[in-house]
Amino acid sequence: MTMARIEKILFPVNFSPSCIAMAPYVRRAATLFNAVVSLVHVVDPAELDLFELYELYVRPVADILEDHRVVRRERFDAFLTSEFPLADSPRVLLSGDPASQISELAKNDSFDLIIMPTHAGRFRQALLGSTTARVINDAPCPVLTSRHAETIAPRPLTHRQWICALDLTPYADIVLRTGKAMSEQARAELSLVHVVNSGKRGRLASPNMDENLHLEEVRRASGMLEALTHRHGVPASALIAIGSPKDTILDFVDHTEADVLIIGRSSPTGSTGRLTDLTYEIVRDSPFSVLSV
Repeated sequence: MTMARIEKILFPVNFSPSCIAMAPYVRRAATLFNAVVSLVHVVDPAELDLFELYELYVRPVADILEDHRVVRRERFDAFLTSEFPLADSPRVLLSGDPASQISELAKNDSFDLIIMPTHAGRFRQALLGSTTARVINDAPCPVLTSRHAETIAPRPLTHRQWICALDLTPYADIVLRTGKAMSEQARAELSLVHVVNSGKRGRLASPNMDENLHLEEVRRASGMLEALTHRHGVPASALIAIGSPKDTILDFVDHTEADVLIIGRSSPTGSTGRLTDLTYEIVRDSPFSVLSV
């Protein structure tokens, strides 16, 4: 099965410094993929302040929310217009729970990719329950996240070196197929890595490694990954390391100065609520861009 090309990118915005800082990055991604960027902003009723909550006693909630929509529409239409002119980048204003509305829009309008900041700072201490974490969990398409703030900028997607971290679950087929298709479209070199979990910070496996260091797991992984890459026509062989998966993967990407780390976000069963602990930890702690598939 061939994955569709990235043609439609969804960029959720909330007027924060992180979104402003991320705008050039999103433009660069759109250029790489030759894709159209649509912006979405969600008016969240939970953001009503104390005065507006008091107003609920004298005014219908629908009227108050409509006032919010009018104000937000004016601000939205004036936001990032240099980077995303209104004539070129559609803008969608919605109301409701932000994560649910973003995921539903991505599904209904068949977006191919969502790009969001992780709001460096509070996000790193409280990812679970945040809008970004819930979108990663629920979105029907890949989600590209990156730490952005006024003083933080990601690698600018110019190195064109992408790393795909693979496990040995059936979902690895989807991760590799997606990573291969997107890296080819972006004209990036794709490298593969797999970590045999030892619970410690990793090192590369070698033919002369001690038998006690999970040699059997390395051999098994090597065979399965060779079959996986053969199925998808990926010429690169997977680099196998031994250690703590999160620390080893992040160290590897940092040392290679890759632009993007590609990881799977599904549980082995593919069930609803699929954001795994490892995905959560990598997105939370990664200083570079992560593509969650």
